Amino acid sequence: MPQRKRFIGRTLGATAATGALAWITLVGGVPTGAGTKAEAVISVADEAPGYAVEDFNYPQADKILAERNIVLKRGDGHITLVDCASGTGFLEVMARQHEEKICFKVVGNSGWLTLEIPAVHAIRGNDYTTQVDMTVGTEEKTFDILKNTWTGVGESADEQGREYVLVEIRTNK
Repeated sequence: MPQRKRFIGRTLGATAATGALAWITLVGGVPTGAGTKAEAVISVADEAPGYAVEDFNYPQADKILAERNIVLKRGDGHITLVDCASGTGFLEVMARQHEEKICFKVVGNSGWLTLEIPAVHAIRGNDYTTQVDMTVGTEEKTFDILKNTWTGVGESADEQGREYVLVEIRTNK
């Protein structure tokens, strides 16, 4: 019986020593003779890549503003500006301040995009159920866009002919 107690005592002692060494290593590192304790510990977080956090800002918005005079603010990535000649089935926007149509590709089950395009007067829908929010002064108005046909919006749908700014597009399948 005394041998068994010594065996258990040694085993517990060795386990405690191993646990203490592991704790020291995790908490502060084991100092080496080559420098200070801080130099010996390397944080794993410093070497790992950072987390990707989606801020929903439209990519390359500054470049698009400079090249096409279109303010794209934020969205979920399911409504994107495209070249109208690159395909079919796009949302098409007509604005007096732009000589050509402005097209948006819609993907996924739903999407949203905040933007600013002044003097929008017509939007051609696609296969999605689409609503747009437009403002004139402090007044905001929502328009339902007909599927696969042109819908008069903004000044063309306003009795006073006021110039509206397109500020948001929302789509659902």
